[in-house]
Amino acid sequence: MSDQASPLPRAPAFVAPSRPPARPGPARRDLQLTLGIVTKNRHEPLRRCLESLALIGDAIAQVIVIDDTSESTLDQAVGEAPSAIAGKLRLVRQHAHEGYIVARNRIMREAATDYVLLMDDDAWLLDGGCIGTALSRIDACPRIGAVACAMAGADGTPWDGSLQPAAVNYPCVVPSFIGFAHLLRRHLFLHLGGYREAFHSYGEEKDYCLRLMDAGFDVVYLPDVRVVHAPHDAGRLYATYLRRTIRNDCLTALYNEPFPLPLVTVPIRLLRYRRMRGPVERDPGGLQWIVRELAGRFPEVLADRRPVTWATMRKWRRVRRDLPRTNACEGHKGGV
Repeated sequence: MSDQASPLPRAPAFVAPSRPPARPGPARRDLQLTLGIVTKNRHEPLRRCLESLALIGDAIAQVIVIDDTSESTLDQAVGEAPSAIAGKLRLVRQHAHEGYIVARNRIMREAATDYVLLMDDDAWLLDGGCIGTALSRIDACPRIGAVACAMAGADGTPWDGSLQPAAVNYPCVVPSFIGFAHLLRRHLFLHLGGYREAFHSYGEEKDYCLRLMDAGFDVVYLPDVRVVHAPHDAGRLYATYLRRTIRNDCLTALYNEPFPLPLVTVPIRLLRYRRMRGPVERDPGGLQWIVRELAGRFPEVLADRRPVTWATMRKWRRVRRDLPRTNACEGHKGGV
């Protein structure tokens, strides 16, 4: 099913929550989720991703694929989707290159279920059992706001620990997930304002997870929930990635960190750009672009700034340092 969409409605501006929302309804035996994928010019990876969803076909209520202005139609890739999901699949085409963050916010607004698994188009499932494990864990533990998956190669071998949400082999609380594959609570996501669309791409995970933690929820990493990630070169430019990553990391500090912490952390993030860039020839003018972007957005940041508490910042650093183990829902009730 294809929607020749009207322009995407914008998510409402972020509003600081007064308190975490109540979890709707009791747990169900027949847990289902919505699967959300954003794609652009990656027909073969998308076909492979959709093919893998048959592994959890019974658990999927809906699949939403948003095409972020591909140069050619995705009808063939979508048309080859397995029969187990073909009737649940909806294709939406964006008319302008608004980026995957805008698209993911739309997926979350229009999802048919409270649990939503967001995946990159160059990721695919290895087996259905691990996704069932993640779904059961988040449903059983009301304080879990998101589940982070582990990145794996095509043969199922996990990526190096330094590239994972945590370099450990046990379930633990982490500061943030990696966006390639993550399981979210829809009602909580919408309550917290979703991803910041001004970011366009890169760095939205940390910003969201910081607000999630401030609302009293945890992000849990399950290293046995492995999802293949085979990064595709189409549409990836290192200079663009680097500029937006550093800009958005600085914006995350300006939006969220209590004063005067940003006076220290923003310069540190700008220095990180120099280390990541290497020789100036790799991105001439990049640092000046970032500074101009931050200066131009500063009035908007001041208007929308909702700093988290110092207690949240301390918890963020404690979680990042200790990676506290979580074996059961009870482990979350007393806090980290």
